Amino acid sequence: MALKSTIYKVEISVSDMDRHYYETHKLTVAKHPSETDERLMVRLLAFALNAHEQLEMTRGISTDDEPDIWQKSLSGELELWVALGLPSEKVVRQSCNKARKVIIYSYGGRTADMWWEKIKNSTTRFGNLQVVNFSEEDTSALARLASRTMRLQVNIQDGDVMVSVDESMIYVTPVEWKNADL
Repeated sequence: MALKSTIYKVEISVSDMDRHYYETHKLTVAKHPSETDERLMVRLLAFALNAHEQLEMTRGISTDDEPDIWQKSLSGELELWVALGLPSEKVVRQSCNKARKVIIYSYGGRTADMWWEKIKNSTTRFGNLQVVNFSEEDTSALARLASRTMRLQVNIQDGDVMVSVDESMIYVTPVEWKNADL
C-alpha cells in the first residue's frame, strides 16, 4: 500500500526589507512520504525568500518535470523556477532553458560542497541561474521547527534571514555560490 502525503497548514508572514515585500501567505503544503522535515522547511524558506503573489508550490518531489516552486506570468510564461537539493547538470540545463530565472537552494553540508565543485564549471554559461547554499547547521535547526500547523515569521534584511515559530527563533545565513546575471 502506498503511503499518502502529510498535509501541513502553514501561515508565512514575510517581512523582506531587501525587496520591500510585506505579506502573509496561507499555504496548504503536502509533504511527500519521502520528504524530510528538513527539506520541507527549506521549501518553506525558499518560498519566503521569493515570496510574490503569483508564487506557487508545485507537485515538486513527486514529479521530474516541475520545480519545487514556480512563478508564472499572467500569460503563462515561467518567470521563476525554484529547485531544492542537488540537481544533476542535465536538470540544471533543462531548467535554465524553461524559465527566465532559476534558483537552486542547495543544502546537505559536505555533500552539497562536493556537488557544487562537480557542476559549477558547467553552470557558468547560464546567466539566468542563481545557486544559494544553506549550511547543515541552519537546515537542521529549521527542521526542528516543523509541525503540522505552523505560523512562520520570516524577516529578511541585508541577505540575513530570521525565522521564528512561536517562541523559537533561528538565524539562517544563505551563501550565494552563483549570482544570476539578470
